[in-house]
Amino acid sequence: MSIQKERLKYITAVVIYGTIGMFLRYVSLPSELVAMCRGIIGSLFILLFLQVASRRTDGAGSADVSGSSKPATRFGLHVDAIRANLKWLIISGISLGLNWIFLFAAYTTTTVAIASLCNYMAPLIVIVIAPILLHEKLEYKKLPCVSVAFIGIVLVSGVLEGERGNIPGILLGLAAALCFVSIVICNRKLRDISPYDRSVVQLILSAVTILPYFLIHNRNVQLQFDTRSVLIILMLGLIHTGVAYCFYFSGLGSLSVQTIAVLGYLEPVVSVLCSALLLREHMSVLGWIGAFLIILAAVISEILTKE
Repeated sequence: MSIQKERLKYITAVVIYGTIGMFLRYVSLPSELVAMCRGIIGSLFILLFLQVASRRTDGAGSADVSGSSKPATRFGLHVDAIRANLKWLIISGISLGLNWIFLFAAYTTTTVAIASLCNYMAPLIVIVIAPILLHEKLEYKKLPCVSVAFIGIVLVSGVLEGERGNIPGILLGLAAALCFVSIVICNRKLRDISPYDRSVVQLILSAVTILPYFLIHNRNVQLQFDTRSVLIILMLGLIHTGVAYCFYFSGLGSLSVQTIAVLGYLEPVVSVLCSALLLREHMSVLGWIGAFLIILAAVISEILTKE
């Protein structure tokens, strides 16, 4: 698949992620339960997709999803590819679960803006360490774009207007960012494995990682389920996780870390736009300037991209 198609898939996933915060406003259940259900429902959705795709290709007498002739499969997953990449899949899956735990905890400890800003330090951290850990050439011409995007996210967050979070919330957000860095690094280490296989394994492991935290954190809480919350959780699992993660991990394994760094900033922009336009929440002039800077940086980065 061409780099242009991979880039489009990644952008689509990022935009979908940007609407998660808007829907979470209408869920009355613990955030860690929502996160765990996302992992479970999303992985089941991808497994179902693989089963359907496998039957269609078998019936047509063509190759399977991964493109190989007759790989060993189980539940639609390519066992050999998963086994060969198991170490990195385990680390990335656990990192994904921890990222959700830390980020949701940051949301409840400080403002959403501060938590998002700290979490989106991850692409900048990756750019710094990529030449060392990934031996990937640093594209210096993109560094100004990343810097402009970072300035934009600062403006969008409202930090300059006095909306400051407390130290524990900031530390939780930075912990989420470090987990995201681990996810990026691990996905760059994966070899000869389809985005579907990696998505299923990572999502299952993320749910397993969240489960103990959910049980301990809510041991004395009586959950109150309502129809709206259940429907939103189903949607977040199917669309925002099952579909989006296939797109996201496909791009993550194919695009350069600099492209990922800049395009990743579109997610908080979409979140801010949904908040202002759909939820009618106030966004300052500085916030709009920040959103413009982030989009501008993404566009210029795309123009400079020669992959």
